[in-house]
Amino acid sequence: MAATVTVEPAGRCCWDEPVRMAVRGLAPQLPVTLRASLRDEKGALFRAHARYRADQSGELDLTRAPALGGSFVGIEPMGLIWALEPEKPLLRLVKRDVQTPFAVELEVLEGHEPEPRRVLGRTVHERAFMRPGVRREPVRAGRVRATLFLPPEPGPFPGIVDLFGAGGGLLEYRASLLAGKGFAVMALAYYNYDNLPKGMGILNLEYFEEAVNYLLNHPEVKGQGVGLLGISKGGDLCLSMASFLKGITAAAIINGSVANVGGVLRYKDETLPPLGVDHSKVKVTKDGLKDIVDVLNNPLEGPDQESFIPVERAECTFLFLVGLDDHNWKSEFYANEASKRLQAHGKEKPQIICYPDTGHYIEPPYFPMCRASMHTLVGSPVFWGGEPRAHAMAQVDAWKQLQTFFHKHLDGKE
Repeated sequence: MAATVTVEPAGRCCWDEPVRMAVRGLAPQLPVTLRASLRDEKGALFRAHARYRADQSGELDLTRAPALGGSFVGIEPMGLIWALEPEKPLLRLVKRDVQTPFAVELEVLEGHEPEPRRVLGRTVHERAFMRPGVRREPVRAGRVRATLFLPPEPGPFPGIVDLFGAGGGLLEYRASLLAGKGFAVMALAYYNYDNLPKGMGILNLEYFEEAVNYLLNHPEVKGQGVGLLGISKGGDLCLSMASFLKGITAAAIINGSVANVGGVLRYKDETLPPLGVDHSKVKVTKDGLKDIVDVLNNPLEGPDQESFIPVERAECTFLFLVGLDDHNWKSEFYANEASKRLQAHGKEKPQIICYPDTGHYIEPPYFPMCRASMHTLVGSPVFWGGEPRAHAMAQVDAWKQLQTFFHKHLDGKE
């Protein structure tokens, strides 16, 4: 018996787009196992599986059929993607070359685990990171090291600077996907890339100012201001940029800190020291991972107040996206303190969206939740928090919220 595994719409789709997976040509009521597997660019294997039962006509439609067990349960049309887990623990799925797709192999096997028998059918589903026509332009302008992604249609477009966290380097996948939604997005490196500093002991905001000005002056970027998007350390950098620099209209902070973290931040004659750290507050989870959620000092107390970013100087609109189970640091507390500071100085109350059971790495939709991985600053693996299904749902919503926010404030579109 040969079964046909189908994915609709057929052909390549973008990573952030949902698809409909189905199997046809099965025996009625046949118990089957569906398996998904993907290799990243370094060859690391990520896998998910779920047990199903075919319907009376020998078909299986993942938008209607509940998974009976495996990597997830219930009706989860995209579960085989968001539930992917690394074969070797402590790996996060990252797209390094956005010009090539990820290939997901989908297989249907007869029977249920632990020993599903023969393979009845398979297909390969390609998930891309650049919508057809999106343009990728490497940027080496002055000190700036970045990649600019431009939508296919003629501009000008609202511009966004996109920053990732303390891992350094240049990650492009969020910028490339967002460019497919009508934005000119600059993925900006700030250390450990090309001829940039190898560490982030001292970061100068003049570098980020240069990047903002490059985007503002680009012929395909419209308006008098740009947007900022940052996660983790990139989040507190966006808060600092919004507080000290001109030309910022809107800033979205994903699980960011309200204090400067990790190294000294300088702008002209001002310096923000890094928030203090108390290593005695590191906890260890039952499976031996470091939990660092309590390690940073309180930026409202003592000398650590000097690390608090002066958000009251900002002239832009803010959106904070918060994972309520973030174990990297206290993202909800930081968002609320930023809100209090802004309102105390007569500024608009920022929008804060909190997601229950959601961990630190809120990524574009369908990226598997990274439960734990190496933390560059800690030098060992840490627990990031989150429950896979809730985290997956949060990522879908957060992606919509980001687009709505930037279209409204950069483009004037409700």
